[in-house]
Amino acid sequence: MASSTLATVGVLSIGEMGLGVAKLLIAHNYRVVTNITGRSKYTQERAEEGKIETLSTDEDVVREADYILSIVPPRDALATAQRVADVLQFHKGIRSTPLYYLDLNAVSPRSARTILNLFRDPNVAIPVDGGIFGGPPSLKDAPTDGSGNSSWYKPKIPTSGPYKVAESPKSGQHLAETLNIRHISDDIGQASGLKMCFASTMKGFSGILTQSFTTAQQLGVLDELKTLLGEISPATLHAAENSVPRVPPKAYRWVAEMEEIAATFSEEAGFEKDLFLGVAGVYKTMSNDTVLGQEKTGYRKRGRTVEDVASAMNEGLQAKKKKSE
Repeated sequence: MASSTLATVGVLSIGEMGLGVAKLLIAHNYRVVTNITGRSKYTQERAEEGKIETLSTDEDVVREADYILSIVPPRDALATAQRVADVLQFHKGIRSTPLYYLDLNAVSPRSARTILNLFRDPNVAIPVDGGIFGGPPSLKDAPTDGSGNSSWYKPKIPTSGPYKVAESPKSGQHLAETLNIRHISDDIGQASGLKMCFASTMKGFSGILTQSFTTAQQLGVLDELKTLLGEISPATLHAAENSVPRVPPKAYRWVAEMEEIAATFSEEAGFEKDLFLGVAGVYKTMSNDTVLGQEKTGYRKRGRTVEDVASAMNEGLQAKKKKSE
């Protein structure tokens, strides 16, 4: 497909995942735009690194983009959608074709329906529910056959709702293939629900491991815990050593995600919310009460091993305990 026929994609916003998605799209000849006005220096640096075209306002993004991908912390998902909906409402005629709005955030089915209900008129905006499964897109290797093609790792993006990206007249099939999008249901909320179920097994487990290793270190039995896990459940030890050190830069995002999981399991299946509200508390403590909350991807100092995560957690918890005494 010639590059001149490819769509313009707005990415809100340029976090670690948003940057990876933007790089993937740019490598496949899409124009990628964003609005980083008022965002942190880290966001601005990522946009510059990815060679993403920065526009001054949300109005500019809505006017220029054929698709908007919302990839933000769960707590910001509704506000981000509202920004776009406000532009469409208060600047009628800003577009000549419907805008596809893909909410790709880790939210409950109920939240997804609330968010995408902001886009009721398909003549103005096309709502798509989705979730991202896996890490950010990344270039796996350089081309070896002289074709100019490179191999990319791509996360999976199931989507749901009455509209399919692949059926969009503006590069739809090509975009769906590029982003690894697969439509799984005609009901909004199904893709988000799948994301909640999946994330509970991965990120929920990391919260449990964080509590376990932190408490074992405080008791002075961390080495014994690691030895026993290595002998009896080596996969669990491997998970702790590999997954827990990756958590600190993301902990602030995962607080709301665990709350969304708790809401999903309660509303959809009838469980109590306590389990995942407790895991949310682990990540809230990590983010707000320890030095780990200062960690940024690419700028790591603390928590680069599971042992140091436990140490930093204990430092913060003990300091918090002293303040309350």
